[in-house]
Amino acid sequence: MKPRAFWLIIPFILLASCAPVETIQQTPTATMQATQEVDLEPPVNGPTPLPTRMAFSPGELVDYVAQSGDTLPALAAHFNTTVDEILAANEMIPKDITTLPAGLPMQIPIYHIPLIGSPFQIIPNSEAVNSPSAVDFDIKAELEATPGFLKDIVDYGYYRERAAWDVVDVLARNYSVHPRLLITLLEFQTQAVTRSEFTETDRIYPLGYENSRYQGLYRQLLWGVELINDGYYGWQTGTIDTIQLADGHLVRPDPWQNAGTVALYNLFAALYGQEDFNAAVGPEGFYQTYMALWGDPFDYEIDFIEGNLGQPELALPFEPGKLWDFTGGPHFSWGLSLPYGALDFAPPAVEGGCALSGEWVTAPASGVITRSELAMVVLDLDGDGDQRTGWIIFFFHIAEKDRIAAGTVVEQGALLGHPSCEGGRSTGTHVHIARIYNGEWIPAGGVLPFTLDGWVAAYGDEPYDGTLTKVSKVVPASVDPTIENQIYYALPSPE
Repeated sequence: MKPRAFWLIIPFILLASCAPVETIQQTPTATMQATQEVDLEPPVNGPTPLPTRMAFSPGELVDYVAQSGDTLPALAAHFNTTVDEILAANEMIPKDITTLPAGLPMQIPIYHIPLIGSPFQIIPNSEAVNSPSAVDFDIKAELEATPGFLKDIVDYGYYRERAAWDVVDVLARNYSVHPRLLITLLEFQTQAVTRSEFTETDRIYPLGYENSRYQGLYRQLLWGVELINDGYYGWQTGTIDTIQLADGHLVRPDPWQNAGTVALYNLFAALYGQEDFNAAVGPEGFYQTYMALWGDPFDYEIDFIEGNLGQPELALPFEPGKLWDFTGGPHFSWGLSLPYGALDFAPPAVEGGCALSGEWVTAPASGVITRSELAMVVLDLDGDGDQRTGWIIFFFHIAEKDRIAAGTVVEQGALLGHPSCEGGRSTGTHVHIARIYNGEWIPAGGVLPFTLDGWVAAYGDEPYDGTLTKVSKVVPASVDPTIENQIYYALPSPE
């Protein structure tokens, strides 16, 4: 077990844009404007006093211990500094490092930030994403052993009726959110795990979000997991700085905060005003519910993103000798939530739209097919068949016809299926491809860019914009097929 971190522990879419899940458009809470800031200091006579930050001089070096998945650009955003200044203060860190090793002691220059967020950490990152810490967690057995009304709920979600445990399971797998977190949220909001008596409102809104567009267990959790991922990956990539509460107040997470905690901030901010938000994210709130169900969440903590993480070598996801269109730069990996981890490729077509394609999507590397269902193929590169461990390549919009079966062991270049419009929302035949490592979606741009046969992805100004670059050739993403956005996969050179 690691010590608790209370102080310095330290969208219009044409040919090939897509949203690979049935989902509902929501209003983001992470970046909205507001007129007030919230003071998260606990009451003088509160149950658990928390330390307060001292005032810092501009550029003062403060102690920080790297957390799982930290990157220099994200830390620069959190502390309102620059990557160059962090590197100057920590000469042992290589300039080209991707992820920082957890536990690395650092000094970071800090500039003016209203340090109004609580330093209390609610859960570790490994309990927010569907990480290796979930491998031995049996959702069905855990729920069936409880006395609450949750276990008896049956709801329609993701193309069929599902028991409650199956609703939790499919959302945990599709969004890669930890199932233990989802069950705890249901208990915290409506005592769904421990209370057998329930009202009709409890049944319709088990997450406590009373909105007619999100009725039932599946849609309640669907709404919740998108907010969780927006908060988690917004913090991991440094793109989130303030979060608006339901009453219009703003909270700015403490620079020392971790992504798992900010994920919960983003969810509770959509539900509560200042007083209830403070209670939910404080030591006597959600954390206590977690303790009652499973024990201290930090007992489960693992450092699941190693230092200087590197992507394995990957080929393009289509056959050599073919010319495909690069139709979508970095965009939503799943649904409409962060990170922007996916890329889209479309085969050559005589006609546009959703015409049947005889072209093949191919395996960028060897591995085993761990899922093949509902327009989805999941390739597990470490071969253990578990998408919560190691590198995973995720494909969507794969046609049912000729789709490879789950359990198949494949080599690089193996035929996986045909690109299509099946699944989610799409107006053009294509394949959507993303990466997961140890349960965490990996952004397609940034410090560890998606790289396929030497083509390196970079962000654009908006989702679906962006480029692929190989040596000096730059190809922009475009939903309108032109010669400028074509990628040719060269045949291997004869020996």
